[in-house]
Amino acid sequence: MKIWKSTGICVMALFAGTSMAFADVVVSEAWVRGTVKGQTETGAFMTLKSSEPTQLLHVTSPVAKMVQIHEMSMTAGMMKMRPIKALKVPANSPVKLQPGSYHVMLMGLSKPLSKGELVPLQLTFATKDGIKSTVDVTAEVHDLAQANPPMKMDGMNMSQ
Repeated sequence: MKIWKSTGICVMALFAGTSMAFADVVVSEAWVRGTVKGQTETGAFMTLKSSEPTQLLHVTSPVAKMVQIHEMSMTAGMMKMRPIKALKVPANSPVKLQPGSYHVMLMGLSKPLSKGELVPLQLTFATKDGIKSTVDVTAEVHDLAQANPPMKMDGMNMSQ
């Protein structure tokens, strides 16, 4: 009995000093660049905003065999694209995934994507405390040639 009480006090003290942050993430303006016959890769773009610091860790979609988070940068006059492990999303500061910058690569597409189609995406986020949450997003396919489509909110919200 004495051990149980002692353990209980330790556990309560541990919880009292711990604060868990749950991030509310809003995903807006989600869209995917259209493709042509034979093209097996394309980009998905959106704006991410979180109430707490968080990271985009992973994205999946049933239309692609593999999905990666990428960044583009200029090095010695050459545009370079590479996958990253996570994308930081600061608290209350929107992060835009857009052509020529951060974006999501959909690779190994099962078929061409045409204007007006809807592409499901599932985004996995983690807070600094390691709390993971997902956001399901439906992104509309836009014309292949359209670099910056009109602003359109699809208002996906996520909370733990």
